[in-house]
Amino acid sequence: MIKKLVRQMLAAQILSALTVSLCLLIDNIMIGQFLGEYAIAAYGLANPVLLLIGALGTMLSAGVQVACSRSLGMGSQEETNKGYSSAIGVTVAVSCFFMIIVLLLHNPMATWMGAGTEGELYDNTRGYLAGFIIGAPASMGALILVPFLQMAGQSNLLIAAVLGMTVADVAFDLLSVLVFNGGMFGMGLASSLSYYVAMLIGGTYFISKKSVFKFSRKLITKAKILELLKGGVPSLFSMASSVILIFVMNQLILHSEGGSLAVAAFTVITTIGNSANCISTGMNGVSLTLAGILYNEEDRHGLKDLLDTLLKYAAVLGILMALLIFLAAPLLVRIFIKEEGLAQSMAIQGLRLYAPGLIFCCMTNALKGSYQACGRPVLTEIISLAEGALLPILAGLVMGKIKGTSGLWLYFLGGELLMILLICLYIWIKTRRSPLQADNILLLQDNFGVTEDNLLEVDIRNMDEVIAASLAAGEFCKEHGQPVRTSNHIALCIEEMASNTVQHGFQEGKNNALSVRVQHKEDRWVLRFRDDCSSFDPVAYVPKSADIASGMGIKLVMKMADEVRYTYSMNLNNLTVIFREQEEKKKAS
Repeated sequence: MIKKLVRQMLAAQILSALTVSLCLLIDNIMIGQFLGEYAIAAYGLANPVLLLIGALGTMLSAGVQVACSRSLGMGSQEETNKGYSSAIGVTVAVSCFFMIIVLLLHNPMATWMGAGTEGELYDNTRGYLAGFIIGAPASMGALILVPFLQMAGQSNLLIAAVLGMTVADVAFDLLSVLVFNGGMFGMGLASSLSYYVAMLIGGTYFISKKSVFKFSRKLITKAKILELLKGGVPSLFSMASSVILIFVMNQLILHSEGGSLAVAAFTVITTIGNSANCISTGMNGVSLTLAGILYNEEDRHGLKDLLDTLLKYAAVLGILMALLIFLAAPLLVRIFIKEEGLAQSMAIQGLRLYAPGLIFCCMTNALKGSYQACGRPVLTEIISLAEGALLPILAGLVMGKIKGTSGLWLYFLGGELLMILLICLYIWIKTRRSPLQADNILLLQDNFGVTEDNLLEVDIRNMDEVIAASLAAGEFCKEHGQPVRTSNHIALCIEEMASNTVQHGFQEGKNNALSVRVQHKEDRWVLRFRDDCSSFDPVAYVPKSADIASGMGIKLVMKMADEVRYTYSMNLNNLTVIFREQEEKKKAS
């Protein structure tokens, strides 16, 4: 089921990663086609401020994924709603504050970015900053809503929001340059308005009755806000590193022999590169969400299976994207820089040197998401800082000294390759085992999860397999010294809940699946049922059912179990049933 989940989520996550870069990509194309190379250079100089907005939104979005995957893994809808409400509250406050600050200081900010104090470069830079920052609440809000739409299984709405934003941005850009002559301010404003269009489309779900997330000001708590911020710190390191990288590279390139034309070339390279990196960003998002749920379920086998799957996808998709970018580099660059000359030739060369780094970047982001979800925030932060700024700047400086401006274009490939080698070295030092095996890569503690002899996992697709799973669970419990009563209760629970899913949840013509996991740890037996049928909450069903005879099997399970938790996330029903061992019950009584 993990492989199926990865396939389902990855496309939506990759598409959602375009919510920020897509508008910037379109703006850059329009700027190049209508306003020229020096306008592209101005956009490049403004880019660190734009990335900072994205960094704040990405931090909160990652915090949502960490905190809410934890609460979903524990089966707590109330904690998930606290995360939702707190995320909305923080986003509104931070984005509005940031918007006001930039609007007040956009003139000196343009100078700080290297645009000088007057002239065309200065006017274009400050104009774009002022126009783009108006959309800060919407751009940050869109990033926050993405993981919630993903958790709610609203991938189609997410796609509609991205498509709506794209169409709106193109339309507003054309109006700016062809009708209103809005210049760089108009280009920035067009992006802002398109983000609000995306918010309006995506927000329709959250104000509808079918929304699984409920907003309440009473659920906004200091503790939950701190949890969101803490969970998002590694992602903030990653995005903040990008801000530092772009700023430093802009200054290095601005003072190279290419000058402002080299900055224009670098801007085109990073714009295309950021869009291509939607694959690595998607890898990180899938890894962060799924690994968070599996980690809180203490599913060691599931985590290894997830990482194996993600790394294979990362390698394949990274190679395909790298080949595409390398071969299509001349065509892609001409979309941005239509005039032949120094800027165009530098951009083509730089983009081809950039492309192979995408392979290693995809792998690193899959690992970062796993480390962050598995309780290793410091390691994630170190990797983010090293990969995002320190190593590429080092590679750029060294190669720039050797080969001039041409050497500077090796900053991305050199940084990503060094990062992979350092991660492998770190894993070998910590484990003294191969850094190519998922169990070693994850760096999990030896006592994490349960041993295989204390775990039973079964995939069910029909009633015959339900009976087989029930009998296997009963024998499994008896082999672990459980009394007949406990063994029968667990076997009966699996028979009732699994048969209910197969008979009433499975739909003809659909390849539905039910995964049952029986885990014995310390004084508890934990049963987890996970299926991809329509949402059904058995915990809520029992008190709502007026018919005494209706749902007798479900009611029986609720009465036998010590604890039952249900959540619906990523189009999956997740039911956790806990039985405590009989000896412990006697002690408690």
